[in-house]
Amino acid sequence: MITVVAVDWRAAEARHRERADALTAGHRARAARGEPHPVEDFLFTYYSYKPAVLRRWHPGEGRELADAADDARAAWRWYRPGGAPRSLVVDGAALRAEKAEPIAQIAAILRGTQARPASFGCFGMHEWAMVYRQGEHRHPVPLRLGQEGTDAVVEAHDLRCTHFDAFRFFTPAAAPRNRLPLTRAGQGAQEQPGCLHAGMDLYKWAIKLGPLVPGEVLLDAFELARDIRELDMRASPYDLRAWGYSPVPVETADGKAEYVRRQRRFADRGAALRARLREIVEG
Repeated sequence: MITVVAVDWRAAEARHRERADALTAGHRARAARGEPHPVEDFLFTYYSYKPAVLRRWHPGEGRELADAADDARAAWRWYRPGGAPRSLVVDGAALRAEKAEPIAQIAAILRGTQARPASFGCFGMHEWAMVYRQGEHRHPVPLRLGQEGTDAVVEAHDLRCTHFDAFRFFTPAAAPRNRLPLTRAGQGAQEQPGCLHAGMDLYKWAIKLGPLVPGEVLLDAFELARDIRELDMRASPYDLRAWGYSPVPVETADGKAEYVRRQRRFADRGAALRARLREIVEG
């Protein structure tokens, strides 16, 4: 157990809040105006975690916060008195005992994904498969190539999605075209580290692990998810130039090459975070 003196942990908490506020400033301003955003809202609607969750700093397990008994966190769940008077620590044992099943599921996905080679041949076709032969789309944004052109791109590609939570949004006409028939039960055996959505989900796992995860790891995971989401939508069939996003035209050879270059960089960032989260999960 490492003791962190009050001046140090309070400074770390303040830096965390400043960083979290900067990361969510645009979303909070748009939300106050009732202004939707087709790219950035995903991180707060699909994942459904409010900015306030990101703002809450935790030291992680193994850190004893000195002189914290009068801090608001004394009333937070999963904190308990530490070994020194007036100190607080994350009650990892109680959290792990109560959430044993979901933590085990997270651990299995992290281990399985980490153990597999990355695949870089999907070219972001999951977003195209979500609008294939469909008159109404999830986002009220025009398609760059129109419906007919979009459908033709899907039909010209081998769909290789490995992420169930993307696959489940495929249109009924697109789902049978996928190389693998994905299921929720098989998620732990299908995830692979080149997948953009597997990288974004590291943010979800960090949130679900709660106070076990140090604040900087949580915000690193959020930043990775934010950056991946931009590529995800720039490579999609939607025309997002009105929002300042130039397309990554994956229907072309140059677009595919750019997508894979960026995908590989995200896979590297995700690998480091995945390893850190696995260390946390496995204690």
